[in-house]
Amino acid sequence: MKALHLSRGQEARGHVIARLLEELPVSVSQGLLDAAKVLDGSYIPSRYPNSYPEGAPFEHYGPLQSEEAIRYAGEIVGFVRSQMA
Repeated sequence: MKALHLSRGQEARGHVIARLLEELPVSVSQGLLDAAKVLDGSYIPSRYPNSYPEGAPFEHYGPLQSEEAIRYAGEIVGFVRSQMA
């Protein structure tokens, strides 16, 4: 994502994928923005042990969440590749 910003002459900071998509000078579909928001929602809770009232982060994620995140990440990577081609 940041490479795409740089290729367009923009500086990109942070880790919020939806915001990075919105700041691009190209049209981004609402579906892609929604996918980015799902990934953004998992960024902190999946990494920090005190983000859930009980249990470790790995206890709150399973194959369903993993498959969804991988699919959405693939869509975003595909979009970036298509824009940089």
